[in-house]
Amino acid sequence: MKSIVLSIGLLLLAFFPVAQTLLVVPDTLVGPNISLEMHKDSVQFFPGQISYTYAYNQYSYLGPTLIFEQGEPMNITVTNSIEDTTTVHWHGIHLPSQWDGGPHTEIMPGDIWNPQFTVMDKASTYWYHPHLHMKTALQAIKGAAGFIIVRDPNEASLNLPREYGVDDYPIVIQCQEYDSNNQAMPLGMQDSTILVNGARANYGGNSVYGNFPAQMVRMRLLNASGERSFNFGFSGNMNFSQIASDGGLLNEPFDTTRLRLAPGERAEIVLDLTGLQGQNLYLMSYASELPMGVQGGPTMPMPPGSTPMDSPLNGIDFNIMQINVVAQTANAVTTLPSILENNVPYDEFTADITRTVRFTADSAMVMDGPFYFNDSTFNMDRIDFVIPINNTEIWKLVNETMVAHPFHIHDVQFYILDRNDGTLPHRGERGRKDVVFIPTGDSVRFITKFEDFTDTIIPFMYHCHILMHEDDGMMGQFIVVPPGFVGVNENMKLSEKLVVYPNPVENGLNFNMPEGIEEYDLRITDASGRVLLSKNGNTMEQLDVTMLKSGSYYLIVRANDKFYTANFTKL
Repeated sequence: MKSIVLSIGLLLLAFFPVAQTLLVVPDTLVGPNISLEMHKDSVQFFPGQISYTYAYNQYSYLGPTLIFEQGEPMNITVTNSIEDTTTVHWHGIHLPSQWDGGPHTEIMPGDIWNPQFTVMDKASTYWYHPHLHMKTALQAIKGAAGFIIVRDPNEASLNLPREYGVDDYPIVIQCQEYDSNNQAMPLGMQDSTILVNGARANYGGNSVYGNFPAQMVRMRLLNASGERSFNFGFSGNMNFSQIASDGGLLNEPFDTTRLRLAPGERAEIVLDLTGLQGQNLYLMSYASELPMGVQGGPTMPMPPGSTPMDSPLNGIDFNIMQINVVAQTANAVTTLPSILENNVPYDEFTADITRTVRFTADSAMVMDGPFYFNDSTFNMDRIDFVIPINNTEIWKLVNETMVAHPFHIHDVQFYILDRNDGTLPHRGERGRKDVVFIPTGDSVRFITKFEDFTDTIIPFMYHCHILMHEDDGMMGQFIVVPPGFVGVNENMKLSEKLVVYPNPVENGLNFNMPEGIEEYDLRITDASGRVLLSKNGNTMEQLDVTMLKSGSYYLIVRANDKFYTANFTKL
């Protein structure tokens, strides 16, 4: 039903440009069994040509909110109906790499992917979106994204606003650039169209509006922009309380008037509207307070030949969403607990290793990329770090470029130790994080532990969450390996093509390995990523595939310091 309201509301935008749009709250899908279908659609964001979009399930833009319970075994099916290859990444969720949805876990057109995992995360706000290499920006900004809300016993025991769509609102904010044909542009460095929960917000001086009750209201803020950072606040510099960062509740709420979120970051805030019935206020971006070098702050002078970055929203303060305060609900929350969680960061003196990741570019004058990690562009066939299971590690991120970057790591949540080798993190950054923002010239140290999941074949990613930077190669990958694992070095080649025959095959599949290979690990998976055969060997024996159903499969072999892959068809 809500998706119908969204479609009608977006159509009204085109024909009644002075009308405001009621905030649409996405429907929820509750585990453990969840089905998603990514499909092509369109929306009338502007007069004239429709904008072609991607979406999930019944929506024409974005998708439903997924509700996970800690400890719940999830069984998700994802159907790819967009006529292009895609993936689905569960951003911030701790799960095996084969289900993480990175660029190695492709979902071909028409295929169904079936990740199965147990929810191990703390209560917080996460999200899902495509992660196909070189097409992440294109697919995500066209609408392929949605919220994930994880619940756990600790959060459930606290007196917090949590009635979804009543006093607990998911708010996804995007800033995008559209071309003269009203189509979303993946580069987006002149982005000026604000979307709030998929509705166009900044047009004709009007905005999306929400009717929030005169009590404490929880807002789950997600910056899903391709590039723009926001410096959130409310009109009149109204105070609010931050209660959570990316990966869970903070130890205690704290009052503030500003919240900076870079692309990929989330935060939960509580706005106290008690006694304000009949009044209205605005959620705003105070971009005039952002420094130069932050996409969204004042426009930087660009070298000749560079891509323009002169969005009219750069460096100015502007309204994002109007809030109308309506009557209080029954059982309203009017006070916050003083203690929320007991986050205890890992002891840095127990760290097994410190790794340094430098953000670099071809020269100090580069503003629009490409950007690199440690002077190397991303290579699908290279493993950058090999991490032993249960390693506690410090990663030092050093930004040597002229542009600020949000750094995201898959698999784990981390704790920020300090900025610039000594400055303690802001209070809103002292909880669990999976994205951290590093301004130009700055450094950040974080600590994390790699536990629970190993995989010697499918890697996890780390990357800049400015999507054009990620697609241009500002990304690396790592594998987490079991105890005693040998034979793999960092910067190893990930895959070479393997010859298999006969192909198609009915009974026995043969494969040729290079001379000198004495031992190997082998895996056969289906199109959904499910492992159907896993074995070790020391002879190039024929594989019995009679148990496989007819269809397409992948063969992956690890031997010495290399990986070998092949596709084959079972008759």
